[in-house]
Amino acid sequence: MPRKATIERKTKETNIKITLDLDGTGVYKIDCGVPFMDHMFSHIAKHGFFDLTVKAKGDTHIDDHHTVEDLGIAFGQALKKALGESRGIRRYGEATVPMDETLAQVVMDLSGRPFLVYQVDLPKKYKLKDFDPGLAEDFFQSVVNHAGMNLHVNLFYGRDVHHMLEGIFKAFGRALDQATSMDPRIKGVLSTKGKI
Repeated sequence: MPRKATIERKTKETNIKITLDLDGTGVYKIDCGVPFMDHMFSHIAKHGFFDLTVKAKGDTHIDDHHTVEDLGIAFGQALKKALGESRGIRRYGEATVPMDETLAQVVMDLSGRPFLVYQVDLPKKYKLKDFDPGLAEDFFQSVVNHAGMNLHVNLFYGRDVHHMLEGIFKAFGRALDQATSMDPRIKGVLSTKGKI
C-alpha cells in the first residue's frame, strides 16, 4: 500500500500544498515563498529519502511567521496521513549530525502523543538574510502537534546559525526516515497497547 499523502491548507494568511511519499528516493521540488525554508525542506527530503513537493504562498510581506507555522501544520498532517495506522513502522528514530563546527541531535517517537523538547540556544536577534532563526522552533511545534510526534531536538554546540539549523533539519530528516521505516518483524504496531 503506497504511503503517500497530499495536504492542501488554505487560510486568509497562507495557501499551501504538500505532497509526501515516505518510500521515495529523496526527490524534491520546493517553493514555499521563504527561501531559507526551501533550503531546509530540501534537507528533510534528501536526508530522509522522501519524495516531497511543497508549494506555498503566504503573507510574507508582513513576516514569515504565518507561512512557516502553516508549513509545519501541513507537513505534520501529510506525515500523519501517509503513515495511516502506523502498522509495521519502527516508530522511533534518532540521528546525530555534524555540520562543520556544529553538532545537532534529533530523537523522535511517532507515538501519537505530541510533545516537543527544543534545547537549541541560538544567538539572540540574529537573522539569516531575512529569516528569523527562532521560527524553526515554531515549525517543529506545528509538525509535532499535527503529526502526533514526540520530538527532542538538541543542539550540543555550534557557532554559525545557518550550520546549527541545517544540522538540525538534516538530523530531523534522518531520524524521520528511521522512524517511518518498515520492519518485517513488526506485526501490527510497535506498542504493547496494540494501537498508537
